[in-house]
Amino acid sequence: MQTVTEKSAAQLHDYLARLDAPQTYSDESCRQFADIIHRIRVLKAQRNAVVLAHNYQRPEIFEVADFVGDSLELARQATTVDADVIVFCGVHFMAETAKVLNPVKKVLIPDLRAGCSLAESVTADALVERRDALRKTYPDLQIVAYVNTTADVKAVVDVCCTSSNAVKVVNALPTQNILFVPDEHLGAYVQSQTSKNVISWNGNCYVHHQITAENIARVKEALPHAKILVHPECRADVVALADAVLSTSGMVTYAKKSDAEEFVVVTECGLSDRLLLEVPEKKFYKACKLCQYMKMITLEGTLVALEQMKFQVDLDEDVRVGAERSLRRMLELS
Repeated sequence: MQTVTEKSAAQLHDYLARLDAPQTYSDESCRQFADIIHRIRVLKAQRNAVVLAHNYQRPEIFEVADFVGDSLELARQATTVDADVIVFCGVHFMAETAKVLNPVKKVLIPDLRAGCSLAESVTADALVERRDALRKTYPDLQIVAYVNTTADVKAVVDVCCTSSNAVKVVNALPTQNILFVPDEHLGAYVQSQTSKNVISWNGNCYVHHQITAENIARVKEALPHAKILVHPECRADVVALADAVLSTSGMVTYAKKSDAEEFVVVTECGLSDRLLLEVPEKKFYKACKLCQYMKMITLEGTLVALEQMKFQVDLDEDVRVGAERSLRRMLELS
């Protein structure tokens, strides 16, 4: 991807105008973006800081990111960065994960309000209570936690997973019975791909949960030649309509390598923006919803985070160590 150092404000406008949002990416807003991007780059050098950004971020955030990826890629990247400061442009549990894996580094999140409905659907106390009850029936039960969970939850589970490696992690465990938390839809998808007994927590991502099979069926009928790419956090009847069920970065790789020219992207809309910018020769249709939490992260907030070194993510050391154990096991198994 071309970087902002190679772009004038006018070029940045042309770059962002491909996103079909002229009311957002006007000449004036792009001039402002270009100025803020320059200031962020200067501060990154002064602070020895890196910016990690999730695929669902606003496209202008990609311009200051040192790395853009899905949860698994960002978790791996967080273990290798050579920096004193990590600015995490994503939601709070992702910034926590970076802190878990980098206890001596400063980890900043530009907006403390950037939470996650899925992470909020399970607490460590409720999970331990459920685990203990289930082990009376399933003594070999192990808990697999999607990374979309708090550090407190990660600290009490056996292993973490992401959407891209969930099936692999479950199949690698030396047990037949799995409690999968907190996403019921991802849990159902894993169950469809394994012979193990997967017991799913009753939680979901509100963004993916809103996407219905009826909507996708109408899009599929209107665009029969387009490939349907679906995130496994979607409902089972939506997943059943997919040509490919993939993580966000899996969708990027699929679109780049596929012979197909048109794709329907069924996940949070930020990924469609990334695809439109990185693969401009192909067409991407947005059968998606916006995540209000991801969109709380802005260029302005990122600039303030670096200027004022806020908001820092801090964790209780016992929680951090427990969460690191489950995350390291995921990285080993995947």
